[in-house]
Amino acid sequence: MTPQDLANLAHLRRARDLIDREYARPLDVPTMASRALMSPAHFSRRFRAAYGETPYSYLMTRRIERSMALLRGGMSVTDACMAVGCTSLGSFSTRFTELVGETPSAYRVQEHSAVTAMPACVAKTHTRPVRKASSRIGEATRVAAA
Repeated sequence: MTPQDLANLAHLRRARDLIDREYARPLDVPTMASRALMSPAHFSRRFRAAYGETPYSYLMTRRIERSMALLRGGMSVTDACMAVGCTSLGSFSTRFTELVGETPSAYRVQEHSAVTAMPACVAKTHTRPVRKASSRIGEATRVAAA
C-alpha cells in the first residue's frame, strides 16, 4: 500500500466513524464525503471498495442494528424507527425485513432472553445484521437460467 492509500483509508475511517456515532442524524453522502475530504462520487466508490457496501447501505445497517436493540427493549416499531433517524416507516420496515429476515413487529415480540444474558460486546456481534444477496438478483438468475 502506498502512503496515499493509507491516507485515503484514514479519511474513510473518519467518515465511517461519523456514521457509527451520528446514525440518528440526517446524513447524506455529501456530508459523509466532506468528512473524508473527498468528492461525493469519489467517496462513494472508495467507501464501497474499502467496506464492501455503499455509504448509505452502511448507514442503514447501523440504523437497523440499533433499532434491533431498541425493539428487544420493548420500544414500539414506530418509535424505534424515528429514534434511529428513519423518516419513513415503510422504508424502515422493508430494510429491516431485508437485513434481519423478519418484520420489525415479529422481531419485537420474540423472546430475546439469550441476548440479554450475553455480555454487551458479545450480543452486539451476535445480533449484528448481515446483508444478504438481494432476492432480486436471485430472481434474475432463475429467470435467465429458465
